[in-house]
Amino acid sequence: MNSQYTVEKITSRHNAWYKELREWSQSTGVEKDKKLVWLEGDHLCEAALSKGLDFQTLIFRDDCPSEMINNWSAQAVKLVQIPSSLMDGLSSLLSPPLMAAVISLPLPSLFNPQMSTVVLDQMQDPGNAGSILRSAAAFGFKQMVTTPNTVGLWTHKVVRSAMGAHFDLAIVEGVTIEHIQATSLPIVLTSSHHGNFLDELLASHQLPSPLAWIFGHEGRGHSAQWSESIFQAVRIRQPGGQESLNVAAAAAICLHASSIQAIKTESIRNELGSRL
Repeated sequence: MNSQYTVEKITSRHNAWYKELREWSQSTGVEKDKKLVWLEGDHLCEAALSKGLDFQTLIFRDDCPSEMINNWSAQAVKLVQIPSSLMDGLSSLLSPPLMAAVISLPLPSLFNPQMSTVVLDQMQDPGNAGSILRSAAAFGFKQMVTTPNTVGLWTHKVVRSAMGAHFDLAIVEGVTIEHIQATSLPIVLTSSHHGNFLDELLASHQLPSPLAWIFGHEGRGHSAQWSESIFQAVRIRQPGGQESLNVAAAAAICLHASSIQAIKTESIRNELGSRL
């Protein structure tokens, strides 16, 4: 808590700083050249704070409780307070949040070829990408990789959809398919019509671990560059008869299966260890 702080009050949408911030926040919400990321709402801000990330600017609505501002006051270089109508101009949410922030873009991670990985291959929809990040973090994955021409994972729509999952994952963008295929990780792709059924692999303990799950473009699927001699195709059983699932839904099912496989494997190891 900081009792000595200054809050800059901005009331005009014609303010030069506000106009620049509004243009940026309504575009992608990430400036890689300046290494900045836009966050909306106290949940995302708290998630970033818990990982020790650097806050450049905190923006509060003018009806934000003074205690909340005081609690956050020591976390950023610049504190700004604006009317709700101006916050609405910055936010993509239906109701403008009490607070938002500009943080420093975390340092890029290095690709770890030994770690179970989720790969987004030329995926374009930020909502799908964010949902998959959230599922990956929830089911114990620690590394998220994208191939070239995939939506930027630090764009504000992806960040908002992921609900803080970014801060629990090593994020590596722009890794080539050749680089991923050169690792020893088993590569698993989902397919609507080919491959073993996921539930059968899980029941027979044949789902690899660690592995790299590949989730592709929403319309075209995964890139043709993936070598058929390397990857394993799996299907998700759909007794209801639908032709396919949304990629984010399919990813959640697959990543949950991997987490179950990891729990079973660890249980078996512990049981064997206790007998020695």
